[in-house]
Amino acid sequence: MTAFYDSPVVLDRREGPYGEVVLRRHGDLLQIIANGCFLMDTSDGRSERLLVDAALSALDGRERPELLIGGLGVGFSLAHAAANPRWGAITVVEREHAVVDWHLDGPLSGISDRAIADPRTRITETDLLDHVNETCDTYDALCLDIDNGPDWTVTEGNDGLYSAAGLAGCARVLRPGGVLAVWSAQPSPEFEGTLRNAGFQRVRTEEIPVARGVPDVVHLAVRPG
Repeated sequence: MTAFYDSPVVLDRREGPYGEVVLRRHGDLLQIIANGCFLMDTSDGRSERLLVDAALSALDGRERPELLIGGLGVGFSLAHAAANPRWGAITVVEREHAVVDWHLDGPLSGISDRAIADPRTRITETDLLDHVNETCDTYDALCLDIDNGPDWTVTEGNDGLYSAAGLAGCARVLRPGGVLAVWSAQPSPEFEGTLRNAGFQRVRTEEIPVARGVPDVVHLAVRPG
């Protein structure tokens, strides 16, 4: 257990095209900090697991659905998806080279090494917004966990992903009946409205209980078809 008096220890700090990204250890936990904003840590993983499971449950029973995960993070989403044989190909888009390094040959490899070695897994280093607008690939589910939510982005440019244009890109890479699942640190009724206005159906929000404060949530929406 991490004692309250422990001081975080910086393991790696890098300056990239999107700003500063830091990996630090705080007691038993590993934490990712982006541009001075706490992004995620290895304390739990319930949110990331629910994100993947909720997307799969919302699908229509199709066999071997293909999954796109936006953001590698600490690796919980990828590890959980790869542990489920129901998923087909699993693509992870991560724009920070440092984060990929920490998983391939660093402190986070203990979480993700088996998943990365899985033949279904492919990691693509690029910005997610660029990927959904430029790729020729399509997917059955898209799980987004690159910010603290639609209303609390890590960098200003990420706002575009949750706009009507950004959601149009997400819909473009989803097959008919495909599911978009978006993690958020707090509910966003405004984002639900944006999803509906972008043409998504069956828009709903699942809460993730937390020890205190406002629950984390997963926003779910289905591409018509």
